[in-house]
Amino acid sequence: MKNIAFISEHASPLALPGGIDNGGQNVYVAELSMQLARKGYQIDIYTRRDNTEMPDIVEWKPGVRVIHVTAGPRSYVPKEQLLKYMQEFTFQMLFFMSTQELYYELIHAHFFMSALVASNIKKATGIPYVVTFHALGLVRKLHQKQQDAFPPERTIIEKHIVADANLLIAECPQDKEDLMEHYDADPARIVIVPCGFNPRDFYPVERSVARDFLRLSQHDKIILQLGRMVPRKGVDNVIRAVGIARHYTCGNLKLLVVGGESDQPDPGLTPEIGRLQQVAIENGVYDLVTFTGRKPRSILKYYYAAADVFISTPWYEPFGITPLEAMACGTPVIGSNVGGIKYSVVDEHTGFLVPPHDPDQLADKICQLLNDAPLHTALCKNAIKHVRHTFTWYKVATIIQQAYNSVLTDVQKQTKAPPRQKISDHAALLHIMNVLPVFKSSVI
Repeated sequence: MKNIAFISEHASPLALPGGIDNGGQNVYVAELSMQLARKGYQIDIYTRRDNTEMPDIVEWKPGVRVIHVTAGPRSYVPKEQLLKYMQEFTFQMLFFMSTQELYYELIHAHFFMSALVASNIKKATGIPYVVTFHALGLVRKLHQKQQDAFPPERTIIEKHIVADANLLIAECPQDKEDLMEHYDADPARIVIVPCGFNPRDFYPVERSVARDFLRLSQHDKIILQLGRMVPRKGVDNVIRAVGIARHYTCGNLKLLVVGGESDQPDPGLTPEIGRLQQVAIENGVYDLVTFTGRKPRSILKYYYAAADVFISTPWYEPFGITPLEAMACGTPVIGSNVGGIKYSVVDEHTGFLVPPHDPDQLADKICQLLNDAPLHTALCKNAIKHVRHTFTWYKVATIIQQAYNSVLTDVQKQTKAPPRQKISDHAALLHIMNVLPVFKSSVI
C-alpha cells in the first residue's frame, strides 16, 4: 500500500460546495482521494482547521483521512489572506508526521500555497511532490486586474513551484499552454489530467421526476446556473441573456441560480447574490430568476436533470466540473469558450461554446437550443456518451496513478538510494524547523 499526502490548505473535502471558497477544488480533492483509495492507496488529506469543532483526524472514507492543521486562527479566513500562515502549516504538518511516525512516498499539492508547503517538506525530507494549481495567479490577474486580492508574492511562489515540483498536472490543454507561456514551464514536466464526475452521483433522471422532486413547473423552460457565487463566474452575463432570450423563446423562461454561503439565499452572507438581484431588476427579469442558496451534492442531480439547459459563462475557468456533471445528467451545456470548458464541451455536439461577456450570443444559443426539440434531444444523448467515455473520476485516477508512478520511478533512478525514513524523533524535526524559515524567506 502506498501512502500519499494531499495538501489542500483552504479546500476541504468535508466542506459544502457553493460558497465563495468552496467549489471545484473541494470536489476534486474528495473524488480523487476516494478513487485512489479504491486502487489501494492510503490517502491523508491535510487541510487548514477553520473552526473549533472539527477533530484533529477524521476517518472520512475507507483509506482516506482528513487531518486538520492548526495554522492561524481556528476560524474562516479568506484564501487570499492565508499565505502568512503557510509556514505554521508546514511546521504543524511535519510535527504530525513526526509524532505519528508517518512517511509518504509522494505529496500531491493542490493550489499554490499547498505547493509551497510541499516544497518546504521536499527540501526538508526529500519527499517528491506533484502539483495541481487549480488556478494560476498570472492568468487570474489578467482577468480580475485590481479585483485580485492575492498578495503579489503569489507569482514569485508559483514560478518557484513550476521549477521545483517533480511534475505539474495541468487540467486541460489551455492550462498547459498557460504554464508554458506565463511561467516558462518545461512541457516535458507537464501532464494533462482533466477533472471528472462520479457516475454513481450524476446520471440521467427523468425530467418530470426531477421537477416533481424540486416542486418545479413541468411547463417552464428552465435554465440552470450552479456554482460559486463570485463575479468571475459570469452569472450576470446569464441574467442579461435571459432578458434578451425571453422575447424569442417558446414557453415561459425561468433561471435557477444555485449556490451561496447559506442554504437560503441571503445577500448579507453572499454579497454577490445581492449584486445579481440588482442586475435582474435592471434587466427586467427579477420575476424570472430564482436564487436557491447552496444545495447538498446529494440532490444536485435533480437540479441538473430538471433543467433544459445548463449555462456556465465565466470570464476564465481552469477546468469547470459543473459542466461535466450537467452533461452526465443528460443536460446540454452552453459554456464560455475558455479554459477547461472549451475542452469538455463539444461545440454543436454536447452544447454550444460562446464568448464570455457576450449576452447577445448567449441569448441566441439559448433560443436555438430551446426552440429546436430534435436538436435538444440529440445534444442530451451526445452529452451523456461524451462524459462517460472520457471524464469519469475512475479514468482520472488511473491517469493520476500513472503520473505518480512516473515520478517515483524518476526519483528512484536519480537518487539510487533507499527510501527516506520516517521523521521519528524530535531532534530531526527541530533540525527541519531550523532550516525552513531560511528557505521560506528566499522564496517569498
